[in-house]
Amino acid sequence: MISCKRIPFLKRNKLVSLMWIPFILFAILSANSSAQPSDKASTALQPNVLVIYADDLGYGDVHCYNANSTVRTPNIDRLANEGMRFTDAHSAATVCTPSRYSLLTGRYAFRLPNHGRVFDGIGGPNLITPERLSMGQMFSNLGYATACVGKWHIGMTFFDKQGNPINKGGPEPVTRIDYERPIEGSPIDRGFDYFFGTAACPTTDWLYAFVEGNRVPIPPTQRLDKSKLPKHPYSVDNRRGWQADDFDLEEVDLIFLEKSKSFLDQHYQSSPEKPFFLYHAMQSVHLPSFPADKFKGTSNSGPHGDFIVELDFIVGSLMETLKQHNAEKNTIVIFTSDNGPEVLTTVRMRQDHQHDAAAPWRGMKRDLWEGGHRVPMIVRWPGKVPAASTTDALVCQTDLMATLARITNAQLPENCAEDSIDFSNLLLGKTQTGNREFIIHQGFAGDKKLAIRSKHWKYLNCGDSGGNNYQKQPLLRPYFDESESTADAQLYNLEIDPRETNNLYLQEPSVAIRMRAKLEEIKSVSGKSRPQE
Repeated sequence: MISCKRIPFLKRNKLVSLMWIPFILFAILSANSSAQPSDKASTALQPNVLVIYADDLGYGDVHCYNANSTVRTPNIDRLANEGMRFTDAHSAATVCTPSRYSLLTGRYAFRLPNHGRVFDGIGGPNLITPERLSMGQMFSNLGYATACVGKWHIGMTFFDKQGNPINKGGPEPVTRIDYERPIEGSPIDRGFDYFFGTAACPTTDWLYAFVEGNRVPIPPTQRLDKSKLPKHPYSVDNRRGWQADDFDLEEVDLIFLEKSKSFLDQHYQSSPEKPFFLYHAMQSVHLPSFPADKFKGTSNSGPHGDFIVELDFIVGSLMETLKQHNAEKNTIVIFTSDNGPEVLTTVRMRQDHQHDAAAPWRGMKRDLWEGGHRVPMIVRWPGKVPAASTTDALVCQTDLMATLARITNAQLPENCAEDSIDFSNLLLGKTQTGNREFIIHQGFAGDKKLAIRSKHWKYLNCGDSGGNNYQKQPLLRPYFDESESTADAQLYNLEIDPRETNNLYLQEPSVAIRMRAKLEEIKSVSGKSRPQE
């Protein structure tokens, strides 16, 4: 604050004093403005954030990760050329629900009472409890415009006509939904201003209808008629649920794309001074492989290859929309996948098209082996993240919350983001190494089967894959070695054995004991792995 005592000549001449009043007021306002920037000014400097979350996209599906991929992914490759490509990034779990919970909370899902079980149909309630800070709420607290488009699959509660929560999968519960009642636990209840998407897997589950906000604007009217859908080896895995008239299983991802583009268009029309956070969660490339008509036959690698082409197109279209709004330079774009590739698509693509979605790793979706959770991850932020850079630093998708919090100066309370490790210095090129010492991998069986990684060592607390049953499933029999160790646990040195073929559990007991103890500490004792700041 400017004081008149600091301008003595004002006391001598009243007329002169009056003449100086406008200048004094201007100086006072300028000083106050410098000391305390307005909310509009401060948020305008913040970067936008766009998270593009693919479904069941394998490490080997993307051409910039696998030169032998038979499907071209030019838009994703361009992201990598303009940003940082992570070669040792991991989803927090090997299936969708716990991975999505962990991404949006920075917390391992095995810490939940139900261990982040996978929901089907209209299952609920929302695993992100009201008191827990989500990524959407974090950005909303900063003044961001926030939107979630696509597959939610973290739970939301539908009600029947008596007002009772349903929270149960299957076709029968869908018939009891009262669509006049608002849904509880929708993304708009967890920090998102806008939501358009589906409760669970868009083309696999019992409710084939869109949710907008906390309502189903067009309820289902009939059971799914599968005779009208494509029939090929990659068209399985969609249940005969209830379908709304506007729900086209072959066009779902393009509808999601249009909704995200519309959000961006409206945002820049109504509040361009505000930053945005957009979480775009795709259906592709989850089974069934139903590419839209315009992509059929575009890959020379069958329907699933065409689906990957569609996914790549969507990435390019979102980037083009940013460019149209001159938002490319000030937007952090994060592209990654919720887990490894699905069993059926992986095995059949190998057989039919010599395309290995899990390459070069062992295992696939549900497995604790690397193929189940080592996923593509690319981060682009022009002028901040070094272009065409690659890092082998160990990171987990839980780490995105702490990293983005540091970049945007968001405050993370101690009781949130318990397993999120900030890697912003790595991302911004200030260091060549990451901060993560240990990472936990959650298998299909909740907290019963877990793995822990530290540098090149990896320990599995089970003697099998931790997910798929390779001995009993006919499709997987060719990939099971009868001579494998029958030990109760597994230990691998990924530096010399990246495909996890040589179990050292019995040969390196001291390492196994140390890794098991650390796993139990992180799992049961500390309740968090994020260090004190």
